[in-house]
Amino acid sequence: MAAPPPAPKPAELSWDDVTAQDVLGLEVGYRLIPLVEVRQGGELMARIKGVRKKLTQELGFLVPPVHIRDNLELPPNTYRVLLHGVPLAVAQIHPDRDLALNSGRVYGPLNGLPGKDPAFGLDATWIERGQRDHAQTLGYTVVDASTVVATHLSQLIKEHASELLGHDEAQQLLNSLARSAPKLAEDLVPKLLPLATFVRVLRLLLNDRVPIRNLRGIAEALAEAAPRSQEPVALAGAVRVALRRQIVQDIGGAEGELPVMTLSPALERVLQDSLASGSAAVEPGLAERMQQSIVQSAKRQAGNGQPAVLLVPGALRPMLARFTRQAVPDLHVLAYDEVPDDRHIRMVGAIA
Repeated sequence: MAAPPPAPKPAELSWDDVTAQDVLGLEVGYRLIPLVEVRQGGELMARIKGVRKKLTQELGFLVPPVHIRDNLELPPNTYRVLLHGVPLAVAQIHPDRDLALNSGRVYGPLNGLPGKDPAFGLDATWIERGQRDHAQTLGYTVVDASTVVATHLSQLIKEHASELLGHDEAQQLLNSLARSAPKLAEDLVPKLLPLATFVRVLRLLLNDRVPIRNLRGIAEALAEAAPRSQEPVALAGAVRVALRRQIVQDIGGAEGELPVMTLSPALERVLQDSLASGSAAVEPGLAERMQQSIVQSAKRQAGNGQPAVLLVPGALRPMLARFTRQAVPDLHVLAYDEVPDDRHIRMVGAIA
C-alpha cells in the first residue's frame, strides 16, 4: 500500500495577508440585500453613487467609495455605516415600505409602522407603497427605503468629512492646484508649510463645515499667513477670513441681512479671562448654563426659519466652535472679522 503524499507546507505569511481597512463601509442585513442587487431592481448602489458625486463637488475633494457587503450577524432589516472599520450609525428600515416624514404641517395621521428618520431623527411612519399619494395629499414627505439609506449616509459623510481627508487626498489637491497655479503650489508645500500642517488646516475647515473647493483662495491665504505662524488653528482662522464671503453666503444665502446672536458682555469677559490664563476650560456649571442658553436660542432661530449664528471675538471662535459642535450641530460660530463689510448684521439675542 502506497504511503499517502506528504501534506503541503502552509505558505509563509506576508504583507499581502494584511487586508486594508475600508475607509467607508455599509453593512446590510439579509432582508436589505435586494436594495443592493441591481438584478433585483435595487436602486441603492445608484443612489450612493449620486451621493458620492454630489458631496465630492460640494466639499471640494474626492469622497472615497462606499464598500457594501451583507452581514448575517445584523438583524434582517438593519444596516450599519462604518468609518475606518468603526461603526458610526445603526438603523432599521423596511425595504418593502415607504417612509412618510412629518414635515410639521400635516393634516391627519397615517396607518403604518411608527419610526424615525435615521438621518435627522424626525418622526415618521413606514407606510404601504399604495398609500404614497394619500400621504403626500396630507402633507407628508414620502421617500423610499433606498433614499432613506442614501440620505443618512450623505449626512454622516458631511459630519465626518474631516476624517475622510488624509495626506494622499491633500497631495492630490496640491497636484490639481499645480496645474492652474504652479508657482503658488510650489511655494506653499513644502517651502512654507509641511504637508501635515496643510492637511490639519483643511481638516479644521471641514470640521467647521467650510468646503475646501476654493483651493486657490485657501492656498493664497496660507501663503500669506505662513510666515507669521505655523499653528494650524491660527492658519485656519486666516483662511476663514479670506473665505468670509463664501462662508456667510453658505449660511445666509443671498439675503443682505444676517441675523446673529452675541455673547453678553459679562460672559464674553469671563471667557476672555479664561483664555488669557492659558486655559480653554470653562467651569462646568457655567458651561452647562451657557450650552442651555445657546441651544434655546438656536431652536428659536430654527423656529423662525433663520440660521443660528453666534458672532464672537476672533480669539474665542475656535474654542466656542469646539464647545458647541456636538450639542448644537446647526450653529454657525463666526468671528467679527469673518463678516464681509457689505453684509448687514441684525442682533437677535445675547447668550448670557
